[in-house]
Amino acid sequence: MVSVPSSLLTTAGLIGGYSVARATGNRQLGGAVLAVCGAGAFASWRRSAGLPAATALSAVYTGAFGLSHPLAKKLGAWPSVLAVTAATGAAAHVVADRRRRRS
Repeated sequence: MVSVPSSLLTTAGLIGGYSVARATGNRQLGGAVLAVCGAGAFASWRRSAGLPAATALSAVYTGAFGLSHPLAKKLGAWPSVLAVTAATGAAAHVVADRRRRRS
């Protein structure tokens, strides 16, 4: 089975969720993309870094989604989404994906 890096899953969740919500006008559908990718990332984090790290990274992922909303008022929608996505992807890479590659 091919293992997808969690940083790619978080990127797909945040950018993909926003894109789907914006393109369809259906925020719930965008939220579903966000949730599915987040669940996949959590499973990956738990396997590679353990439950405490998976829980912390889930909080980062969820917090990034929440932070993107007020940040969008200052930066604009796309810059906000891209900024929180970069930060979340970097955190996932440092905490979990690098470990996975070494194993």
